[in-house]
Amino acid sequence: MSQIDITTSQNINIQYQVAGIGERIAAFLIDMIIKIAYVIVLYTVLSKFLNLETYFNSLDRASIIAILTIITLPVHLYTLVFESLMEGQTPGKRLMKIRVVKIDGYQASFGDYLVRWVFRLIDITSNSGVVGIISMIVSKNNQRLGGIASGTAVISLKNKTGISQTILEHLDEGYTGTYPQVVALTDNDVRIIKETFTRAMTTYDRQVISAIAAKIRETIKLDPDQVKQTEQQFIRTVIKDYSHYTGRDE
Repeated sequence: MSQIDITTSQNINIQYQVAGIGERIAAFLIDMIIKIAYVIVLYTVLSKFLNLETYFNSLDRASIIAILTIITLPVHLYTLVFESLMEGQTPGKRLMKIRVVKIDGYQASFGDYLVRWVFRLIDITSNSGVVGIISMIVSKNNQRLGGIASGTAVISLKNKTGISQTILEHLDEGYTGTYPQVVALTDNDVRIIKETFTRAMTTYDRQVISAIAAKIRETIKLDPDQVKQTEQQFIRTVIKDYSHYTGRDE
């Protein structure tokens, strides 16, 4: 499975697995089942109150098209609405643990999801998905045309180890924390800090280490004068303190 490097707005590089074509097709099929179920339920409910055949026979073609368009609008807008509300996921994508993200590291906007949705006409609707599959096969990051146009890709969230496992730190008995402000961080923040710091220490990249320390101080609103440790010691203490103050130690 190919990987994609995304630089976050904090200038931290994170490597993700690109979602496979099989995963994306499976998510598409799950969403399709949900859409079909909606149409079946809608038809059943309407049939209870109306003689649909007689009702539609009494209307002209334009009226029938307008009515069908309105009542099936949730099906047409399904992907756009869910990806906008669920931050790049639909129910199918969530079940398959994949997500739409911006390649430049910023949060995808409604405009990005709209571009992806419009291009579904070319990628999927007009040709049963053939164009989309070909595009995913030949593009670098398994992108369909809508992904290329919007600068987005679909990544896999299936990690061999969960976030909670990657942030756990062994704490000695009687460990007392130094910076209670670390509770302002999130699990994902600490995972990024720990992974980036570990990589930086392998080459002793002082510029990256300093950037991490500065970003931590800024995030937890800690004045530099309050830190009486070297940058390496400070970062290690923050990681341990997070486990301590959130009760996440091994």
